[in-house]
Amino acid sequence: MTEKITVITDSGSDVPADIAHELGIKIIPLQINYKDRSYRDGVDIDSDTVYERLSTEVPTTSLPKGEDILELLKQLEAEGTTHILAVVLSSGLSGTYNLMRLMVTETDLKMAVIDTKNIGIGSGMSAIAAARMVKAGKPFDDIVTAMTEVIQKTKVFFVLQTLEYLQKGGRIGKVTAIVGTAFDLKPIITCNAEGIYTTVTKARGRKLSLNRLKELILEQAQEAKSYSLAFAHGLAFEELTKLKDDLSTKLPGIKEIYVGPCSPALGVHTGPGLLGIAIQIHD
Repeated sequence: MTEKITVITDSGSDVPADIAHELGIKIIPLQINYKDRSYRDGVDIDSDTVYERLSTEVPTTSLPKGEDILELLKQLEAEGTTHILAVVLSSGLSGTYNLMRLMVTETDLKMAVIDTKNIGIGSGMSAIAAARMVKAGKPFDDIVTAMTEVIQKTKVFFVLQTLEYLQKGGRIGKVTAIVGTAFDLKPIITCNAEGIYTTVTKARGRKLSLNRLKELILEQAQEAKSYSLAFAHGLAFEELTKLKDDLSTKLPGIKEIYVGPCSPALGVHTGPGLLGIAIQIHD
């Protein structure tokens, strides 16, 4: 049987819209919940609106709707898809992975659910890598096997303007947030091997934290010959552009560069000023 493979991911993986369109990646929206109503992430609400409303209400976020996933799976099956690669954000930070595994029983499609152990564009880079393998004609089972190494070689680092929203969302301890605010300490955050937030290091002030962010990417690429970079931001495009241009001159092995905004759902937890960089080693 000829395989027709489709890659799907969640909106929290921050795959840039143009790349998703180019590679045929399907996006399942997370939910953003205000007191008056819920919105589908990136469909019914955008990042700017989320940031504008943070001063009056900090919403919650929740899993994609099961009916949205099932509708997409049925649509893809009707269009001839035979195999699904669901490459989703870390199970250590979201229940999306477990939800997608439950959906396997709701369809006749052959489906593999991949836990990226990552978040944001770090997770998105793994989804993009899977879609590029599909485009290259690699068999489904080979891609599933290859994804283990792809995930191990993909890291994301990010800094925030404030820890307030991580604190409100219960993502970090309150004491950590208070200390960070009092001394203007900016943690550089990544995901550990279990896909849970962890602090790599701290820097005092915005400028030093961005410099340290850049240094971490340079360190990751030090012994690699080929790699891709991805940049995501929350109302920090000018700073992103400066970092991107600087890294581009210092890293001769860059294969691809992806740039995009942080999804509205992630913006709820990070607030404006997020700047993240992911690196994926190819060799």
